[in-house]
Amino acid sequence: MEIVLTGTGSPLPDANRAGPSTLVKADDCHVLVDAGRGVLMRMAAAGSLPVFLSGVLLTHLHSDHICDLNDVITTHWIMSQGNGTLAIYGPPGTQEFVDRQMHALEADIGYRIEHHDQLTSGPKVDVTELSPGAEFSINDFRITAAATQHAPVHPTLGYRFENESAVAALVGDTVPCGGVDELAASADAYVQTVIRSDLVKLAPNSMLLDILDYHSDVEDAARTAERVGVKRLVLTHMVPAPLPEQYPEWIDLAKQHFDGEVVIGDDLTTISI
Repeated sequence: MEIVLTGTGSPLPDANRAGPSTLVKADDCHVLVDAGRGVLMRMAAAGSLPVFLSGVLLTHLHSDHICDLNDVITTHWIMSQGNGTLAIYGPPGTQEFVDRQMHALEADIGYRIEHHDQLTSGPKVDVTELSPGAEFSINDFRITAAATQHAPVHPTLGYRFENESAVAALVGDTVPCGGVDELAASADAYVQTVIRSDLVKLAPNSMLLDILDYHSDVEDAARTAERVGVKRLVLTHMVPAPLPEQYPEWIDLAKQHFDGEVVIGDDLTTISI
């Protein structure tokens, strides 16, 4: 199993970090978790494309995690010449969001159908809305969904991927909670959105301070990893995004609470497990 961080950024634009997304790969099975800005460029750099996807999973409906889903849908449709169906899984509300995306794309869809004989109808999308505890398979991946806590965003989900070789937990934006513990228990890799609360508290922007109450900070993530027996903690979607010379600081913070390996995520960081 490979985990490719196809976007480690945040809502703040960053020339070096695409919006939140992660690609999980095993052999020919490619599954995308979230679809932040720039996801297709990062997928291409990771040796993947929408037409290769066996599924897309959404953790929640915050704009930075879903703003390029329309690009994934459209490009999958074009590259499959209208023959492929894109499977999308997410929390309740996902169907309505996808329907609205399709409505927004109506003009484009009409132009392309008129121009290309191969396209006889619009994109084929199969949406499955999930509840906590849902278990399903995508090819060889066994996937479990669990509730996370990112209030007032509700509902939010994280995902546990298992195959014969490894276990990975991708939990999205959340504070520590029972759902995260369930997903990450004994995982080979636990991918967690993190903030540096000590640095955020220095911000003069009161809106930025609001993020403190619904994200794990580095130490929260490390405590979770240690508590549930994770082998490797992967930090992504970091706020404020660190410069490479600051990475040791972040790792040191985590290592105060976690004895395993800590990985600081850049775009296209790849973890093989």
